[in-house]
Amino acid sequence: MIPSVKQPGGNTRGLLAYLYGPGRHDEHRDPHVVASFSPLGLPDPGRDQDATLTQLRDVLDAPVALRNEGFGKSVTDHVWHCPVRAAPGDRYLSDAEWGEIARRIVHAAGIAPDGDPLACRWIAVRHADDHIHIVATTVREDGRRPKIHNCGMRAQAEARLIEKELGLHQVAPGDRTGDRLPTQAEMHKADRLGWEQSSREWLQQRIRAAIPHAAGVDELLAYLQADGVEVKVSRYPSGDLRGYAVGRPGDLKADGQQVYISGSKIAPDLSLPKLQTRLATGIPEDHPTARRNRPGDPWQRATDALDTLHDHLTGTADRAVAQGQITALGEIIDATAHTAPTALRAELRAAGTAFARAQRSSIRADHHTATGLRHAARDIAHAATGPDGAALDVLLTTLVWSVILAARWHQAQGHRQQAEAARATAAHLQTAYDHAAADHLTALTNRQPTPEITNTLAGEVRTAIPDHADRILTDPNWPALATVLADAHAAGHRPRTLLTEAAARRELHTARLPTQVLLGRIQHTSRNPAPNPRAEAARLRSHHAGNIPRNPQPATSATSPATNPHQRRTR
Repeated sequence: MIPSVKQPGGNTRGLLAYLYGPGRHDEHRDPHVVASFSPLGLPDPGRDQDATLTQLRDVLDAPVALRNEGFGKSVTDHVWHCPVRAAPGDRYLSDAEWGEIARRIVHAAGIAPDGDPLACRWIAVRHADDHIHIVATTVREDGRRPKIHNCGMRAQAEARLIEKELGLHQVAPGDRTGDRLPTQAEMHKADRLGWEQSSREWLQQRIRAAIPHAAGVDELLAYLQADGVEVKVSRYPSGDLRGYAVGRPGDLKADGQQVYISGSKIAPDLSLPKLQTRLATGIPEDHPTARRNRPGDPWQRATDALDTLHDHLTGTADRAVAQGQITALGEIIDATAHTAPTALRAELRAAGTAFARAQRSSIRADHHTATGLRHAARDIAHAATGPDGAALDVLLTTLVWSVILAARWHQAQGHRQQAEAARATAAHLQTAYDHAAADHLTALTNRQPTPEITNTLAGEVRTAIPDHADRILTDPNWPALATVLADAHAAGHRPRTLLTEAAARRELHTARLPTQVLLGRIQHTSRNPAPNPRAEAARLRSHHAGNIPRNPQPATSATSPATNPHQRRTR
């Protein structure tokens, strides 16, 4: 159940006309009052043919008119409006239940505390099965204004209690870091113009997709302009950026002027100060890892970088560091969506949109520790060509596990909304992997090694991962994993070692298909050259020999200068 307090207005009758009208798309049915401040009832234009909107307006506005007559400055922002909507799938609520919900919301918000005879006047109008609109005039009977600071947060807290008591869907509590939802006017405008998204949602996607391409805010804004986004900036006399706003082409005001929205009103983490902090925390440009288009496979480097994220999200990691890693993880998802094959982009973009909620919380992120991930995202965004099938499959499996760890971390911190967003992201990524890997798995299965080699590899599985061997060996993808293990063995790797290391990187009991998890991890590891046993043995012999004195001396007193090892090293 979502109570959504709107910006205060000054036209009571205009709002009533909308609530009692047909709606913009004839969606309003049987508008009527289900609760009000008056125990004796009010004129209800929805049920009483003799009642008018003007009469109802005059009743609600009476304290406002009285105050304006007795004071010099008129009250002009006195209309408090709060729609309260049930979640999809919730049971049908009666008028009496909605009326009680309205009374509890106005009490929690400070509009009409229980037992206060001088509280503000209010009504709750129902014109659909799944929601009501609460309208109040914020001048009390004694002429004072109510204390409604943070009324939205208090209304949300009361809604969480109502959900439990009525057995409704329980919405995760917020922490003031959520997205600004598009207004009804924005949604209707998008519908009128044939857009699938409101301008606010469209702009947020463009900005997030541009972040991996930019090393600074100026570069980010230039990329947005090149991508067709309208950009307006303000600067200090020194030339430094003071603020920015963006607009969607074709989103115009009534006078034909472009509509611009500042970054902070699109999403909390897209304000100029937060973008500057996020984009400025990079490795110096003269550092080798900071150079774009470094040689090698950017997707393999991204997988390597994600391994460090796993370490930060497990154990007793610093919270600011973990939040910084999660923020950078979102950049890798966005960059992957930009460069992936066309057939996968819609699913990956949906993953990026869902994960945007998990990228921010009330914990201030330490972006300095996530430079490796951010540079990996930038490498992907600037890659000249897309990934081959195997590299993309490996990266997607690693992203799924990374997002699962992010969900667990958020859950442990009590961030329910972020945890739910991360879980939704994992589902999108898993779907993308299933589509991406289908042909590759078929090709591997068709190259399955001989039964004799497959049986030998099955024995390695039972030895390395005995607790999960039955699930792995009966998985339809076991022949593909056997092929990968055989290829790795031919390249000089030890299958048992690869299996043990892969299983250690992720717990398998929660994996939907453990064979796919192992396959992706082993493909990534086996890309590296296999260790040379003879070279390793020679290195160990050299290491031990270097620790043995060439001319050992007889043992003497520990205080003797001649036998002090530190003095021998400095001679």
